[in-house]
Formats: sequence, C-alpha cells, structure tokens
Amino acid sequence: MSIEIESKSTQRRTLVHWFRKGLRVHDNPALLQVFDVARTAPHKYSVRPIFLLDPGILDWLQVGANRWRFLQQSLSDLDNQLRELNSRLYVVRGKPVELFPKLFERWNVELLTYESDIEPYAVQRDAAVQKLAAVHQVHVDTHCSHTIYNPEVVMARNLGKAPITYQKFLGIVDQLKLPKVREKPEKLPEEVQPSEDALELADASVYDCPTLEQLVKRPDELGDNKFPGGETEALRRLEASLRDEQWVASFEKPKTSPNSLEPSTTVLSPYLKFGCLSARLLYERLKGILARHPKHSKPPVSLVGQLLWREFYYTAAAAEPNFDRMLGNAYCIQIAWNEQPDHLAAWTHGRTGYPFIDAIMRQLRQEGWIHHLARHAVACFLTRGDLWISWEEGQRVFEQLLLDQDWALNAGNWMWLSASAFFYQYFRVYSPVAFGKKTDPTGAYIRKYVPELAKYPANCIFEPWKATLSAQRDYGCVLGKDYPHRIVNHDIVHKKNIKRMTAAYKVNREVRTGKQEPDEELDEPTGKRKASSIKSGRAAKRRR
Repeated sequence: MSIEIESKSTQRRTLVHWFRKGLRVHDNPALLQVFDVARTAPHKYSVRPIFLLDPGILDWLQVGANRWRFLQQSLSDLDNQLRELNSRLYVVRGKPVELFPKLFERWNVELLTYESDIEPYAVQRDAAVQKLAAVHQVHVDTHCSHTIYNPEVVMARNLGKAPITYQKFLGIVDQLKLPKVREKPEKLPEEVQPSEDALELADASVYDCPTLEQLVKRPDELGDNKFPGGETEALRRLEASLRDEQWVASFEKPKTSPNSLEPSTTVLSPYLKFGCLSARLLYERLKGILARHPKHSKPPVSLVGQLLWREFYYTAAAAEPNFDRMLGNAYCIQIAWNEQPDHLAAWTHGRTGYPFIDAIMRQLRQEGWIHHLARHAVACFLTRGDLWISWEEGQRVFEQLLLDQDWALNAGNWMWLSASAFFYQYFRVYSPVAFGKKTDPTGAYIRKYVPELAKYPANCIFEPWKATLSAQRDYGCVLGKDYPHRIVNHDIVHKKNIKRMTAAYKVNREVRTGKQEPDEELDEPTGKRKASSIKSGRAAKRRR
C-alpha cells in the first residue's frame, strides 16, 4: 500500500533526483545537475535524492532472493555515499504515478531529474510521470548515462534504424564522440538540507532504506554473499580487475573458463546492471590501458568488445518493444517450440541428468551469477540443442535468478543462443559433455555444485550413465535414486533438432520472400547441411 503524503506548500523549492538504475554518485549527470542547481542558490533550494519502492512488487515480481539482497546492499551503500556529500537517500514506498503528485505538492518540487531507460515498462512509466510533472509545473530533465552511447543517437546515424549486426554497430559508434565521464558531485552546503515533512516528524525512519528482512521474502533461498551490492564494492572490484594490465590487454572471452571454481572474468556485470558502476568509466579505463599496450585483443572477444556487446543489445532493444518475446519481434525467427513443463523444471533446478548442465544451473540458483560461456551451454541445451523449449522460458528463469539480469541483454543473448536472431549457425551445438571437459577435465566444478557425484572418477563424472550399477553403488550415487537419469539423449536429439531448425528457417524464408523452396538435404550421421545447403543458409543470413 502507498504511504499517504498530504499536500502542504513550503517556501523553499525542492530539487529531486530520482534513482532507478544508476545507483551511484560517480558519473551521474542527472544527480550532478541537481547538486549544481542547488549550489547556485542554497537558501532557495533543498535537495532530495529519492528511490521509489512499491511494496506490492515484493509479492508478485519474480526476482530471486540474491538479487533483492544485492539491491538492498546497493541502496544502503548509496545512502552512505550521499551522506558523505551532505545529503541522503529518501526511499519512498508506493507506485510512481500515485506518489509523484503528492511529492510534487508536499515538497514544493521545482525540478525532477533521472536517468533515461529504454525498457517498455520504464518508457510508459516515465511518460506518465512527465505528464504529471507538467500538470504540477515541475520541470523534468533526463540524462542518458546507463550506456556509453545513446541508443537514439546510434539509430539516427543508421537512418533511424538499429544496426542488426555487431560489426555494423561498431562502425557507427567508432564515429561518435564519447561522452565525458563526470566526477562525483561536490559536497552540498548545509543550507540545502530540507526541513522535515509531516511524515518525517511523525516517524523519523519513514524514508530509511529497506532492511534485508523487508526486501527478502524467502531468506532460505539466499546463497553465499559472493558479490556484495553497491558502488563501493563496484569500484573496488573495478580496481582489482584492472590491476593486471597485461591480463586486460590480452583478454579473450572464449579462452576463459565457464566452470572454474572461482570466476575467470571480472564479474562487473551486476554492478553495470544496477548502475553501481558507470559503463562510461569502465570504457574509459579500458581504453587507457589498451593505449599503453598496443598489442591487445580486439572486439568482439576483448573486454572492450564485451562492453560493446551490451551497447549493441541496448540499441537493438530500444527499437523493438517486443524484444523480450518471439511474437511481434521484428528481429526474431518464428519457431514452433515445444511446451514440456517437466523438462523445463528439470533444467531450471539442475536435474537434467547431465552433470555439467546441472552444476551450472545450481551455481546460478546459489550465487546469482554464472560465466557467460556457461550461459551459452545451458541456453543451447534448453532450446535448439536438446530440449526444444522456447528461449522465452529460459529468459524468465534467468530474469529471476541472475544478479546481472538486464532486460535488453537477457533477451538478446537468449535469441542469439537459440539461433532465433543475430546468430544463425544453428548447426553449431554445444555438447553438454565435451564442452565442460575441455576446461575442467577432473570434474572439480561438478563435485562442488553436484555433490551427489563427488565420488565419481574423472572418466565418468561428466557421463555417470557410463558407470555400472555396481560402480554407482560404490560411488554412493545410484542413477534414478540419488541423481536423475538423463532426460534426453544428446547424441540423438541434437541431430533431430538441427533438422527442425533447418525446417523452421526454410518456413521463415518462404514467408519473408513469398517463394517456396525445395527441401534441404542433411547428412544423416552428423546432421550437418550439405555444401549446397550451407551456401543457401549464408545467403539467407545476408538477406536479414
């Protein structure tokens, strides 16, 4: 329920910065604007940085406990950062469209600033708030600072359309001027401290940050706090990640390990998602290091390349409100996926019978983070590789469990990995056995996250079905009793699914061109297309 805020006029005018993402004080131009305006007339203005929290979403929003904890820690840290600047964070409970008219009147608001957002829900919400602000004669200024480049500017340079290939995107942004990274604001003078409103006089803690107990409704689901939330931790992790400049310069994502016991990458993504770390600051620091190391890796595999993938997906998503679904999505191939609730549940909870896949999904549930290549493996397995379940189902699970869940990146990566958009080499399928063996031949990662199999030797821990029943008993884990049997046989189903993808691509081409095509032939033993078909497939890719 919303907290009632009674109307009351005051003589001083209030400047409000609305935190949504962008939970930081460094490189925050919208916050900086409020501080700068207040400093011009400290006796005229007071400053209230706010975060709106609708208590209702705690009950219906499908967000895992680990991400609620990350948000709670980020808000608490942000409050500390603002207090060092002679301000604080005001957490107001309720729905934006219900709260803002009351806040505008109660606090005598003159200016509202916030960071722009491309997500459809946010676009609609912000349009409604701007209309309310106009009615109450409140000036609104927005700033694009969640991404390095403004998606609207990128599209304007591409005839008003989002570039649909990564290389085309790189060619466009290479010509754009980089926005300046802004310093954190200077400390506010004492005069801009707002006087307490009626609610504060009645309850001094009314605008305090939520506690962990208030945000996390299912504390039993909390895993180890490996990645604490907040700007302080984000900047600490940034410095630690960039300390070894040679590692930064030579970084290539495909050469990192998806199943190392500790992360083989920076794990800065949750901090970028919540805006605890500025993408522009990270980009500036990376470019500085690369300038000192001329022989460095290049996009798309470099660290700069990884950051620009984020920009690419944000730009594509900004142009398509249905980016997170198959139907009505201009980018997405239409595929008749199966509905298999039992298989989906097995995948979601790490019970597929494939130890590598199950270890990844259990790590995700416990820690809220998995390596990008591990995401590749489980996404391919769920969709075109093995289970033939829609990428939208996997997207929903990641949306719930990932600390770094980001609307544009989550949808874009799922479309890519299911070969529904942006990537079309669907005959390249991740093996749920061989892929994990390459970087973890002893199975240490599986033993950590699938402890039932801890006593299995390296030669069968990735394929426990190869152990005899007698051996399974000796290892203390009998399949079908202590650990599930395989829900599918990868060697069989992935070949069948390649044929399904070939047929789906053919139907989509025919719909697009209005021309019927002859059936494509496949090599039966491998499921690979013959040479003539490969050429046809490449032509189709160019047409998109």
